[in-house]
Amino acid sequence: MTSTLTFLRENTAWLAAGFLLTLTSSFGQTFFISIFAGEIRGAFGLSHGDWGAIYSAGTLVSGITMIWAGTLTDRFRVRELIQVVLPFFALACLAMAVAPGAWALPFVIFALRLAGQGMTTHIAIVAMGRWFVATRGRALSVASLGITLGESLMPLSFVALLGVAGWRSLWLLAALLILCVVPVLLSLLRLERTPQADLDASPSVGMEGRAWQRGEVLRHWLFWLILPLVLAPPFFVTSLFFQQVLLAEIKGIAHLSLVALFPVFTVCAVTTMMVSGVALDRLGTFRLLTFLLLPMACGLLTLSLAHSLPGMALGMALVGMTSGANATLPNAFWAEAYGTRYLGSIKAMATSAMVFGSAIGPVVTGVAVDAGIGFETQLQMMAGYCLIAMLLAAIGLRRAGRLLAPAGEVDVVGA
Repeated sequence: MTSTLTFLRENTAWLAAGFLLTLTSSFGQTFFISIFAGEIRGAFGLSHGDWGAIYSAGTLVSGITMIWAGTLTDRFRVRELIQVVLPFFALACLAMAVAPGAWALPFVIFALRLAGQGMTTHIAIVAMGRWFVATRGRALSVASLGITLGESLMPLSFVALLGVAGWRSLWLLAALLILCVVPVLLSLLRLERTPQADLDASPSVGMEGRAWQRGEVLRHWLFWLILPLVLAPPFFVTSLFFQQVLLAEIKGIAHLSLVALFPVFTVCAVTTMMVSGVALDRLGTFRLLTFLLLPMACGLLTLSLAHSLPGMALGMALVGMTSGANATLPNAFWAEAYGTRYLGSIKAMATSAMVFGSAIGPVVTGVAVDAGIGFETQLQMMAGYCLIAMLLAAIGLRRAGRLLAPAGEVDVVGA
């Protein structure tokens, strides 16, 4: 406990910056944008299928763009990037507020997803992975709390505000809040180190005792064995949240009753996030990552079979456990396996895969329902996928573990 408190105290500014960035990313996350789905469809005369296609298209293109945009974190400091990314993010929110027609929505969704789910989150996670080595797990846990807090507070707060304000006005509020974050972050990062200077002097290496470049990672077998595991959480969690109304109808419960279970998801996510961060610092990602999807597999199966609120709560809790661990284990894996010298460009591929998974989830599940494959059956298929992905990851991690360089690097920012 003392060492954790010392860690928090000595690194408050950097950890607060990471937390604030991930919290701000909420305005570009599915759980926030979906709040306004009904209002957007009504305003522009869109069907559920139209809105899902627009959302997935914008998200998919943003994921492709992240492959390039994410490399900027290897060239510029966080302080410099946020002065471009966050104003662009605010403009995207403003564009949603004044969107003149349905034709504009794909471009607006692209900008929201690229700036929010993509770059704002990416900047925070890469910074934590680069600034910290021995305490990387705890740093990622603290920073990722911002997303979890956003999942808890943003839907409730803005749904309540919808009762007293128009949906366009609330997007204006989101733009204003993002701009207010910029000076706070600049203050927190006024003593930020230059990543290149630190990394050139004391790089954190990966397998084979060297820093891997993105092309090498793409050609390496471990990346392709881990990719199915990395894709699962964003695909399945996004699908679950996106299809929440359908799930409530299938289970014969009120939508509000299902939403009331979200805090269970959040509590379990936060708890697992913090525990996994501490475990990661002690055991390393190679020993833990294999089991990432086990709670989710059990949770999805439970959700498919349950027909009572306690059963649904258990399912949400189990899915939340994987969601929490997913904030630390995969993000630390890229640094541990491939080093931090080119972490921005390597992590950009992972972020792109994450965005891709969240993009196709709503489309695939919606098309499957239209084709007669019930959502409960889909949940069972998702659970089966998790088991296969864990098996592939176990094979890859067991073999790759022998290639790891000896531990001992010193933290870039603090111990």
